Amino acid sequence: MGLLDRVRGQFIDIVEFLDDSRDTIVWRFPRQGNEIKMGAQLVVREGQNAVFVNEGTIADVFTPGTYTLETRNLPILSDLKGWKYGFNSPFKAEVYFVSTRLFTDLKWGTQHPVTLRDPEFGVVRLRAFGAYAIQVVDPTKLLRQLVGTDPQFRTEEVSEFLRETIVGQVGSALANSNLPMLDLAANQQTIAATLAGTLTTNLADMGISVPRLVIQNISLPPEVEEVLDKRTSMNVVGNLDQYTKFQAANAIEDAANNPSGGNSGLGLGVGVALGRQVGDALAPSAAPAPAPAGPPPLPSQGAPFYLGIGGQQIGPVDTAGVQQKITAGEVTTETLVWRQGMAGWVAAGTVPEIAGLFGATPPPLPPA
Repeated sequence: MGLLDRVRGQFIDIVEFLDDSRDTIVWRFPRQGNEIKMGAQLVVREGQNAVFVNEGTIADVFTPGTYTLETRNLPILSDLKGWKYGFNSPFKAEVYFVSTRLFTDLKWGTQHPVTLRDPEFGVVRLRAFGAYAIQVVDPTKLLRQLVGTDPQFRTEEVSEFLRETIVGQVGSALANSNLPMLDLAANQQTIAATLAGTLTTNLADMGISVPRLVIQNISLPPEVEEVLDKRTSMNVVGNLDQYTKFQAANAIEDAANNPSGGNSGLGLGVGVALGRQVGDALAPSAAPAPAPAGPPPLPSQGAPFYLGIGGQQIGPVDTAGVQQKITAGEVTTETLVWRQGMAGWVAAGTVPEIAGLFGATPPPLPPA
């Protein structure tokens, strides 16, 4: 190899990055001590930005396109290098290719439950998980804040930090939604969009945005889900009395289809006990006694009387009936009366219960 070939090999003619991975965010062009030739071609493809760094200082940022590296295309770098008079000499600079496409293969999830206050169930603990996408919106901020001098910055280096940031905001997003736990599933997209906007604002200083975030599921701890399933089952069953009878009928059928074999005595005992349980389940519930429409009648005032009026026996008549006949003039103190327990007919005025029904007559006045 001649001297000209060795000199030519020290210069770089094409600067480009063909990404064969799906997780590289930033890649540094391997200059390896060689100098970039003035007039070389810089190829920046769609979904990329090229950042020139000179001695630790960001000099120029190139968007997608093909550039011939000349002093007019390197205004900042030209000032740093002192090419004020168009001196077209090779130069040394670090070139970082920054991918600005969407990185969509990122997952997030709550390692520990998030405690919230629910208006129906009280204090509940929720878990959530999903996926998200990130995109570089400011390559210079990304290089300053996260990349530094890393020659190949991948998603795995920042995914854990982003996951913790998302999880830290999930509790606030769910609480600020002011939704009952049972309505969260219907509003997952709205909550996710709000959460993505909050994360983009928080990550703006690092040059990263979260244009898309998906909540795939919001779930309860297993023990709480079990209780909720029982409550749902009770609502589906509806009439528990009818359901009990249905279960009892199924038990009889299962017992009939299951021969006891040699344990006939044991099977008989089980059958008797099962019969009692089924009988109790199928027995109609005792209907409560209907409430009376009005107050019960007053108890009778002693045995009824029989009256001898006009040579005829009238009765039986209670004291109220006797009072009516006294008022009508049909019964006097001399009217014969009888009731059970008397030896014979007696005058009405001699019976204490009836005598009190006649009007009281004042005693005669004493002599003057």
